Amino acid sequence: MSLKSERRGIHVDQSELLCKKGCGYYGNPAWHGFCSKCWREEYHKARQKQIQEDWELAERLQREEEEAFASSQSSQGAQSLTFSKFEEKKTNEKTRKVTTVKKFFSASSRVGSKKAEIQEAKAPSPSINRQTSIETDRVSKEFIEFLKTFHKTGQEIYKQTKLFLEAMHYKRDLSIEEQSECTQDFYQNVAERMQTRGKVSPERVEKIMDQIEKYIMTRLYKYVFCPETTDDEKKDLAIQKRIRALHWVTPQMLCVPVNEEIPEVSDMVVKAITDIIEMDSKRVPRDKLACITKCSKHIFNAIKITKNEPASADDFLPTLIYIVLKGNPPRLQSNIQYITRFCNPSRLMTGEDGYYFTNLCCAVAFIEKLDAQSLNLSQEDFDRYMSGQTSPRKQESENWSPDACLGVKQMYKNLDLLSQLNERQERIMNEAKKLEKDLIDWTDGIAKKVQDIVEKCPLEIKPPNQSLAAIDSENVENDKLPPPLQPQVYAG
Repeated sequence: MSLKSERRGIHVDQSELLCKKGCGYYGNPAWHGFCSKCWREEYHKARQKQIQEDWELAERLQREEEEAFASSQSSQGAQSLTFSKFEEKKTNEKTRKVTTVKKFFSASSRVGSKKAEIQEAKAPSPSINRQTSIETDRVSKEFIEFLKTFHKTGQEIYKQTKLFLEAMHYKRDLSIEEQSECTQDFYQNVAERMQTRGKVSPERVEKIMDQIEKYIMTRLYKYVFCPETTDDEKKDLAIQKRIRALHWVTPQMLCVPVNEEIPEVSDMVVKAITDIIEMDSKRVPRDKLACITKCSKHIFNAIKITKNEPASADDFLPTLIYIVLKGNPPRLQSNIQYITRFCNPSRLMTGEDGYYFTNLCCAVAFIEKLDAQSLNLSQEDFDRYMSGQTSPRKQESENWSPDACLGVKQMYKNLDLLSQLNERQERIMNEAKKLEKDLIDWTDGIAKKVQDIVEKCPLEIKPPNQSLAAIDSENVENDKLPPPLQPQVYAG
């Protein structure tokens, strides 16, 4: 089955998007080409063993940390404390830690919870270098306050989350795909434990998972977003350069059913562009998905206002492509990869967030493969537009309606002027190169002629002749000359 809309000028062969497993359903680029059902099956099969290994590692690291802490305390207090006093101090320390954690989730001691947070901040775990920002502190407090309402279940969730962060600290040398798998395993394991052991309803599980994702990804963001070990940054630059080269694409070429001359529609387009750009400023995958969802809803509203009827999915995808081309969101590929790797899988597999995210992935794939046929253009026109020799907006600017915005008119006039100046500059450069070549040829021709003449008639340079001495000068070499005449005086 292929989706080809001749009316819209967009040709997307969706046979390439079928599930890799061959079940007949469409695959999602965010799930590596699998459909949601096959993704769940493959996910459960391949990661059960890894889940158990991760938890064993986390528990072993926790025991080693406690042993190291106890060893350091014993070496420091050996000179001043007896063995019995050391055992008493160690017991008190463990009791204080347990009490502090319990106070976090006690509904009757809100003042005590604040003291416990201060104590925890003063005594961080030695295995994690906590360079927390204001946002991280705020998210941590919100997470603790949220878990207080779940009492014992909240304590267990808090413990599992801390163990997971400890384990991820030792896994920073792993590839980003392996870190992603560990995170996805953690999401699945926590959700299953809450449903089987805690008997928590699916609605509450979803809320808890959102808070867990927000807490852990706020702390891991600077380590796992666009890491240096991947080519995410290279892909970001490539798609950004590609979108810049496609600046000339008009809504008419994509058959976008949006009329930006309507003020309400223009506002919706601006809001959609703002939301898709704002996605890069968020740190939590769920918040990035929320920006995509808001952008998509503004697009649907713009289409609805323009057509005076509800928008369809066929209208949505071309408009989303146009918004991406017009907004050129920063670090687009990095954000898509980050959401794919670390978002709660249940959110991507179901609901409107997953649907809009899938459309964004399809829009980016279409932009990367966009050619002359996709826009119903000849290859010659497509190449001229891509090279900047001309712009399709020239012909459009001649047919302005009387009510068109003056600022938009001026903008397109300036674009036409820049295009003309670009053509003149290219013409002058070509003529200058031709003149330079002519001058070089003329110089070489003159030099060759001069060389031929010199070879045919060689120039002989004779030494200068000796100058003649004056007759009345004292010249010893001219002894045979008569003496100079003397004046004669005659009488009479």
